[in-house]
Amino acid sequence: MTTEKQAIVTFKADASLMEALRGVPNRSAFIRSAVLEALANTCPLCHGSGMLTPKQKRHWQQFAADHAVTECDECHEFHLICQRGEPATTSHP
Repeated sequence: MTTEKQAIVTFKADASLMEALRGVPNRSAFIRSAVLEALANTCPLCHGSGMLTPKQKRHWQQFAADHAVTECDECHEFHLICQRGEPATTSHP
């Protein structure tokens, strides 16, 4: 049986966040789950920073020459479509 060593991570929280967390029975598990969910949904290009480096921007511009960000007609979420070949649909497949 292997025992995984755990580390303690701390962060500052304002009063409103602390008040919201007060009713959570297992705050550690809740926060751990929220962090893992956020990491799973982080932008693969900027890694959550919201900014592209100049080199990333050049790569994006090359990619964007044949692709577009568009809103889905059904769920209204934005997504990438390839503009090569046939006209792209903006709804769910």
